[in-house]
Amino acid sequence: MFYCRETELKKMNQRYESDGFECVIVYGRRRVGKTSLIRRFCESKPMIYFSALLEETAKENLKTLSRAIGEYKTGDAQSAPEYQSFDDAFAEITRLAAKEKLIFVIDEYPYLAKAAPTISSHLQHLIDHAWSETNLYLILCGSSMSFMENQVLGYQSPLYGRRTAQFKIEPLTYRETAVFNPDLTPEENAYVYGVTGGIPHYINKLDVRGDLNRALLDNLFDPSAYLFEEPSNLLKQELREPAIYNAIITAIAEGHTRMSEIASKVGMESSACSKYISVLLNLGILRKVTPVTEKPGRKTVYKISDPFFRFWYRFVPQNITAIASGRMDRIFDKAVTLRLSDYMGLIFEQMCREYLLFYDNALDVQIADIGEWWGTDEKEKKQIQIDIVGTTPKKNEFLIGSCKFRNEKVGYDELELMRHYAKVFARNGKFRYVIFSKTGFADSFLEAEKKGEVRLITLSDMYRENEEKGAQL
Repeated sequence: MFYCRETELKKMNQRYESDGFECVIVYGRRRVGKTSLIRRFCESKPMIYFSALLEETAKENLKTLSRAIGEYKTGDAQSAPEYQSFDDAFAEITRLAAKEKLIFVIDEYPYLAKAAPTISSHLQHLIDHAWSETNLYLILCGSSMSFMENQVLGYQSPLYGRRTAQFKIEPLTYRETAVFNPDLTPEENAYVYGVTGGIPHYINKLDVRGDLNRALLDNLFDPSAYLFEEPSNLLKQELREPAIYNAIITAIAEGHTRMSEIASKVGMESSACSKYISVLLNLGILRKVTPVTEKPGRKTVYKISDPFFRFWYRFVPQNITAIASGRMDRIFDKAVTLRLSDYMGLIFEQMCREYLLFYDNALDVQIADIGEWWGTDEKEKKQIQIDIVGTTPKKNEFLIGSCKFRNEKVGYDELELMRHYAKVFARNGKFRYVIFSKTGFADSFLEAEKKGEVRLITLSDMYRENEEKGAQL
């Protein structure tokens, strides 16, 4: 299945239809669908597809490239001649590109650059002196975010200025995720998003066929299932010391979110711990969070950015005995189902921010930045947290939001609480209020919306196309 990448595919095809050399960079975290996008783009087009090999030598990668060229030329990769150097292989690609429009894909480019450190300089020279005069369509693809941004797109890279386009492939939004399972209810699709984080590969592997609980039991809470092994396999594949990274993720999953707390839990110095955390940030597994309007500093915390990792670390380790003994189905309701609403709290906040940014047609204010905020209520001497704070181009004008993924309807007292929190955040600010609820709102609260005091949005509203609900605040 191929969903939700129509915009990227259209732009890639537009470039293909024009004359001249193209150097297109495609990058994004692992499993997000980069290769599927590229393969769909390459369908029925002349191409050489070379996927670099992890932990292999330059010689082994050259053999793989030779086979890719041979497959393009004769359709037989196994009997293809082996080139003696990358220069020889690239010279053949130059010759082929002079005859017809040709796509040359280097997938997992960071692997090749690690095996052959001078490869970027070689490509720079070819682009400048040979390929720029051809119709070659070069695609460099990679999953290492830091490498692609610094060593391919960055100013210090030999390839800087040679790209003609770049596509950062992001996880799907909550509404795009629902395209995979159109027959599910909004609540069920929210749970699918909460488990998979909008990663197409995980959505397909979860394979929901009407019963989400059954899909989780069969495809995640089962030692033989692909998703059961995914976090550990990914850490082993990407990292040299997976046990340490696993300990860091576990500490954060347990609620230790500040650098000093994480380091203490793992048993290392903060300076050493920060290096490991930096790697997890680059992989997109963790994210650094600072209150909106504040600079990174002592309030900075670390959270699990990848919802699939967050779900796995939240529910699998503590139920590992039941999973291993085949008894998970007996305790699933108590161990997972009854805890899902609490787990979905942070996921729902992300969904609500996505709604405001991408789907809210009734929002009549420009959002400059959006996130969360926490701080101290000096009057009541306690910590408070605001789920959504959106800044606007106008000074001291803010959007304040609350997100409730609960089974009971939300009442007017939530608006009063938000008004109090808003004054703690910015005493002289001008505020617009929006409150999201999974279940709905009390009748008295709906009257407040009619008066223009607040916008009230349900989970069903968030999945409704062309949503026009809500007061124009």
